[in-house]
Amino acid sequence: MKIKLSGLAVFVVLAGVLSFILLVVAIGTDFWYIIDASKLERLNNSSAALSSHSGLWRTCRRRSKCFPLMNPFWYENNNMTASHKQLLKMHGTFVILLPLSLILMIFGGMTGFISILARTYLLLLMTGWLFLFGGLVTLTGISVYIAYSAAAFKEALCLLGRNNLLEEVDIKFGWSLALVWVSFIAEVLNGAAFLLAARVVGLKPRREQRI
Repeated sequence: MKIKLSGLAVFVVLAGVLSFILLVVAIGTDFWYIIDASKLERLNNSSAALSSHSGLWRTCRRRSKCFPLMNPFWYENNNMTASHKQLLKMHGTFVILLPLSLILMIFGGMTGFISILARTYLLLLMTGWLFLFGGLVTLTGISVYIAYSAAAFKEALCLLGRNNLLEEVDIKFGWSLALVWVSFIAEVLNGAAFLLAARVVGLKPRREQRI
């Protein structure tokens, strides 16, 4: 099957723009982690809003304002447990990795634009590996966030002393995290498309020599 470079160019543009936009939206929204405590509110006849949804930077309660999470890069060590320090380190890790993936996408977009116009094998190859590396960074950030969420919930259970909290509270990952997964897939496909484009460009001189 003959693969046209123009078709690959259209695909990498669409996939790159989609991946970038989805990651920007995900990083800027607060629906990564959703806690639905409506059942607990009814059981306790509480008027206070216990349900919340969280992002990378802040936590928001229903019918109330949002408040920022603790700065993982600037905090005092006084009266802080080892597990809490570990949570802050994990928090600092994924808030660095995910924006870093955005930066890699920007560089990949610039080199990709030049490589498609110039049809240079090495530049296409480098862009492909750059997007794949960016996808790896995104995947690492997602994995650290999921591990962070599990550890934070475990820490909350220990502080509250209630192991049966899951029976009264519904906890799930939100659509912001789903956007990151789609962005990751688009980023990997984009990298693979650039590698395929590099292969197409690299095979052209061989065909011309045979002719």
